[in-house]
Amino acid sequence: PACMVDLATLTGAIIIALAHEHAGVFSMTDEIADMLISSGESVNEGVWRMPLTKTHLEMIKSDIADMKNMGPGRAGGSSTAAAYLKRFVDDKMPWAHLDIAGTAWAYKDTPTCPKGGSGYGVRLLDQFVRDNYEGDA
Repeated sequence: PACMVDLATLTGAIIIALAHEHAGVFSMTDEIADMLISSGESVNEGVWRMPLTKTHLEMIKSDIADMKNMGPGRAGGSSTAAAYLKRFVDDKMPWAHLDIAGTAWAYKDTPTCPKGGSGYGVRLLDQFVRDNYEGDA
C-alpha cells in the first residue's frame, strides 16, 4: 500500500528506551511497521516497534489550543511526540515515524559506517522501497 514514512531525530527519550542500537518506529498501521522492521533487519539498521495508541493522542489534547506539543511531564515522551506528528497526517494515509535520535550518530567505527554522522535510514528506506514497491512486490 502507498504510505508516508518520516524520519527525525525527534526525542532524547527514544535514547533512554532503545540506547543507540535501534530507531523507534511508531505507526498505527501494523503492516507498515512490520515492513520497516523487516527492511531494517535486511540492512543491519535496527528498528524497534514502539507504542502509539489513542491514549497517546489524548495526552496531547489541550484545553486552550488545538493541541499541546508534548504530553504531561516526561511520561511517554517519544510516543507523545509521535502522536504530535500524527496529527498532521491524514487518517486515510498509512504512516510511520522513525525516531532516529539514538541512531543518527555512530560513536565508533562499524563495518558499514565510520564514526560520525551515520546516515541512518538511507539504506533502510532504499531497502523498504526495493522490498515493497519495485519489481514484483
